[in-house]
Amino acid sequence: MRKQEPRRKGGLMFILIRKYTKVRSVADAARRAKSGVGQILRESPGFKSYYVLDGGEGVGVAVTIFEDRESANAANAKVMGFIQASLHDLDLGDPEIIAGEVLVNIESAA
Repeated sequence: MRKQEPRRKGGLMFILIRKYTKVRSVADAARRAKSGVGQILRESPGFKSYYVLDGGEGVGVAVTIFEDRESANAANAKVMGFIQASLHDLDLGDPEIIAGEVLVNIESAA
């Protein structure tokens, strides 16, 4: 059995992706979530960045980047609570959630 290496400070990240497939207006959902979700995330330990994209045909995707899985899970629970309480009229449904540790990170040299 291989011994797991200790996590290094400044290592790779953890990404959480939530995909909604029946959104009436992704732009409206994003606009309404921006302040509430933004506040939750900015106050969450380990938070790095947040992106929302319109995938077309009612598909909305939120991508959140954290330092580690524990931070992502804690913040996601708060975000989902906000969405269920504050965006319920948009009938977003339950998202497909994909999450995992970043294995490769390539950034622009510019």
